[in-house]
Amino acid sequence: MVKHATDGWERRDFLGGAALLALLIGIPVAAIKLDDLPADEAPTDRQRLLMSHVAQLVIPRTETPGAGDVGAGDFVLLALAHGLSGSSDPITPETLPGLSGHLRHDGSLRHADWLESDLDRRSNGNFLRKGIDQAKILGGLDAEAYADGMDKHPWRTIKTLILTGYYTSQAGGSQELRYEPVPGRWEPDLPVTPDTRAISNDWTAVDFG
Repeated sequence: MVKHATDGWERRDFLGGAALLALLIGIPVAAIKLDDLPADEAPTDRQRLLMSHVAQLVIPRTETPGAGDVGAGDFVLLALAHGLSGSSDPITPETLPGLSGHLRHDGSLRHADWLESDLDRRSNGNFLRKGIDQAKILGGLDAEAYADGMDKHPWRTIKTLILTGYYTSQAGGSQELRYEPVPGRWEPDLPVTPDTRAISNDWTAVDFG
C-alpha cells in the first residue's frame, strides 16, 4: 500500500483525477493544491478528515484501495471550491431543511460545511467519534437524497464527485476498473460474471448515480 501525503494529493495515485480537474478549470496539474484555495473556500482539517471518511464509506477498501485511501476526499473539496458538477449553482434553501445557514452570498451552497453539520446532527454531535455506525448514518442520508423529488439534493453532488475522483485515480482507473488503451475486437455477446470489471476508458460503463 502506498503511503499517501498528508498535504495535497499523492500524485502517483491521483494524477488522473488531477488531470481531469485541471482540464475542466483550466489550470496546470502541478499547481493543484488545497493550500492554493482562497481562505474563505479552504476546508478545515476536520472537514478534510470527514470527507476522507465519507469517501471511504462510499467506496470501501477491498482487494483494491478505497476512495479515502486514494485521496478522493481532497478531490471533492477542491472540485467543490471550483464549482464542478454544478456545485456553484444557486439553490433554493426551502427544498431541504438546514441549507440556509450554509449559503454563500450568491445563493450557492458551501457543501463541505453543510455535510459536516448534517452528519454531526444525525450523529447527535460528532460523526467522527468512535463507536458510532458511520455507514448506517451515511446510508440514511443517501436514502433521503435518492428519494423521489430530490434531484437537487447536495449529497448527490458530493457523491458524484467522490465517484469521479476515485475512478480517475490510478487505483480506480486501472485496478478497480480495467484499462485497455487499445480496444480489442468487437464481440456482441460476452459472458458477465461477478469478477467482470468495467473498462475505465469506456465512460459509459461507469454509473455515477
